[in-house]
Amino acid sequence: MSAPRSLGSGSGVFRRKPIETIESGGEGDGLQRTLGLRQLTAIGVGGIIGAGIFSLAGAVANQTAGPAVLISFLIAGVASAAAAFSYAEFAGLIPRAGSAYTYGYAVLGEIVGWFIGWDLLLEYTAIVAVVAIGISGYFNDLLGFLHVSLPAWMSGAPGTEADGVAHGSYVVNLFAVVLCLLIAFILNQGMKNAARFETLLVYLKVGLVVLVIVVGAFHIKTGNYSNFFPFGISGAFTGAATVFFAVFGYDAMSTAAEESKDSQKHMPKAILYSLAISMVLYVLACLVLTGMVKYTDIDPEAAFSSAFAKVGLGWLGAVIAVGAIIGILTVLFTFLLGATRVGYSMSRDGLLPKWFGKTHPVKKVPSRTTWILGIASAIIAGFLPIGEAAELTNIGILLAFVVVCIAVIVLRYKRPDLPRTFKTPGMPVVPIIGVVFSIWLITFLKPETWLRFAIWFVIGMGVYFGYSRRHSVLARGGSGDSGGSGPAGPSGSSGDSGAGGVASTSD
Repeated sequence: MSAPRSLGSGSGVFRRKPIETIESGGEGDGLQRTLGLRQLTAIGVGGIIGAGIFSLAGAVANQTAGPAVLISFLIAGVASAAAAFSYAEFAGLIPRAGSAYTYGYAVLGEIVGWFIGWDLLLEYTAIVAVVAIGISGYFNDLLGFLHVSLPAWMSGAPGTEADGVAHGSYVVNLFAVVLCLLIAFILNQGMKNAARFETLLVYLKVGLVVLVIVVGAFHIKTGNYSNFFPFGISGAFTGAATVFFAVFGYDAMSTAAEESKDSQKHMPKAILYSLAISMVLYVLACLVLTGMVKYTDIDPEAAFSSAFAKVGLGWLGAVIAVGAIIGILTVLFTFLLGATRVGYSMSRDGLLPKWFGKTHPVKKVPSRTTWILGIASAIIAGFLPIGEAAELTNIGILLAFVVVCIAVIVLRYKRPDLPRTFKTPGMPVVPIIGVVFSIWLITFLKPETWLRFAIWFVIGMGVYFGYSRRHSVLARGGSGDSGGSGPAGPSGSSGDSGAGGVASTSD
């Protein structure tokens, strides 16, 4: 029986990585498979639950949606779930680092893969910065409970507002800077140790959210839900676009596919489990928050700790502030992990210099990329207010979701023969829903977001046509998944025809 036709074909900027050369994984490139289902799910939950509850829920309720912040999360959750099914199918089929970048490269071509990978480098790094700024707000809130104040110069980025007024004495958000560098250090200690740290903090965080929900439920005043849509229906949709990056995280977790013990079985389950757990907690937490305090009185920066203080439970507010600082660290972990694995994959494929993707000889992590992106996130967190930093996020993630949803449809119909451990239900309706919702939410983003995205896109195109197109492994005759040792694949064949011999090894 002849081997199935490889999708690894095309020419120029649309050349594609052969599926058969990347679906088997391996450890020749230096990454170690140490993560089980529980740890993968914890990383996913760690990436999803965090800023959405402890920072964004309050800000969106106060400024954009009112009590309808609950609807904002549900809208974003539907769009995210449609994409999650597509990610789950790819994660079981292509157990390699890179997530949307790798999927786009394999199915839609090199220029699409580059576009998504370049985009995710900025988006994930910016998310790390945004979350670090959010944690810093809780840290300052905690110091307030203890009647301690830091010097103004180290308490916020230039332009940061305090009590609605921009403080001219702010110089740097030093605590946020330290957090970003701390996470980079932890990730550089090896995936096994880093995952243990992440899992412990996720358990702590979920326990804290459950505590908030249970205790807060006894202080709900139904009158606070009146005028459920104070900003109109459009406010709920605008809020959905804002909170969208709080209902993914599984996509960043899927970049660690090569570090999973059984990626093809565990990764799809971890994606769906983590999203389901997180959405239940999000909905309940939003219901409690807007029921405890009128939306106009919610503190945008430290919503839950201040809400409990308003109902006479200041001590619990202090506990929440401590827990938020510890728990949201998991979000930094997941997204910095995602950014580094995307950068590592692009370097391995020759789209970025090989120097960036070199792994540590003992700890088996891409230490150079980790430090570079950790420092970049620290600079953003230290010197941009949270609003401006947040505007660097969302649009790229939404576009990545569009690419993955389209790619899963293309691959299902072009290569139905490929063995899949999970299949997206309702094909092609569910992926199309993911595409439509993602594009729709993009239209709600601010013009400033589009401008920043356009600038990053132009820079990326310059890098691609100036360097990546000529230096990619496929351009030099490799298979596109050669590990870290050189441009040639196992057989030295080209990306356009080298998959045939490998395909016969598939089960």
